[in-house]
Amino acid sequence: MRVGIYGLGRMGANMTRRLVRSGIEVVGLNRSPGPVDELRAEGAGFLPAYSIEEFLEQLPAPRIVWLMLPCGEPTEAAIEAILPRLSKGDLLVDGANAFYQDTQRRGERIAPTGVHFMDVGVSGGVWGLKNGYCVMAGGSDEDGARIEPVLKALAPAHDRGWAHVGPLGSGHYTKMVHNGIEYGMMQALAEGLALLKAKDPFDIDLAEVTEMWRHGSVVQSWLLDLTAEALASDQQLEAIAPYVSDSGEGRWTAKEAIDLGVAAPVISLAMHMRFASQGNADYGNKLLAVMRRGFGGHAIKAE
Repeated sequence: MRVGIYGLGRMGANMTRRLVRSGIEVVGLNRSPGPVDELRAEGAGFLPAYSIEEFLEQLPAPRIVWLMLPCGEPTEAAIEAILPRLSKGDLLVDGANAFYQDTQRRGERIAPTGVHFMDVGVSGGVWGLKNGYCVMAGGSDEDGARIEPVLKALAPAHDRGWAHVGPLGSGHYTKMVHNGIEYGMMQALAEGLALLKAKDPFDIDLAEVTEMWRHGSVVQSWLLDLTAEALASDQQLEAIAPYVSDSGEGRWTAKEAIDLGVAAPVISLAMHMRFASQGNADYGNKLLAVMRRGFGGHAIKAE
């Protein structure tokens, strides 16, 4: 079996490696040549491409083209460039993060051409190569069966960690909600450990506690594993800025909860806490200080 992957960043490159190790040939294309050269040097199973034409020429008909590009304009531009060069019966897969409504819109645009389209949410991060990825596919039953060998090769095992979850858009929707849950879990762990650290008289060893929680506790999880490993080497985190980025999925999940009228306060608050870490609460907090001085005469702390 041979597939094409366009986008060889951290996720795309390691997914390529995992597929090649499973016996699936991968034709790889990237917007810059460096990752293509790197994978080319690693050996058999990877076929390099340095242009869209060279990329598509190496894929047997009907082709499977898997996009692993940043959401928004990069993905939009790639679809516009590749779609006219695809043939009826080819399958285009968007395996990167995307807002599910954008996926549905793109599906409506692609359908009249006769090219098939699927969306696949992929979770696993930098550990996916070793441990396997969780893959959530959306699209028709026919297309789901067609890429099943790819999903199984990416997953931790052939019988788990992957699913064809529903029609077009459902893969990205499932991944969106997954990431919203992830935000909430991360926030709860961070707040709990901050409470332990703040209790100075107890002088609790956070590395010891998190390692203990990994075994038999109801809060044991991969996130806790990663946290315990980090705290084992550095509990003070003095070199780490208190700034937490967000890549979009948490915002989409919180907005979807509002649109559906579904209560999701933990996910929403976790999202707002990330905004606060980025300095977006600073002006409001300054106003609070001004109000407190106004009605109570309380001193303001200078910047």
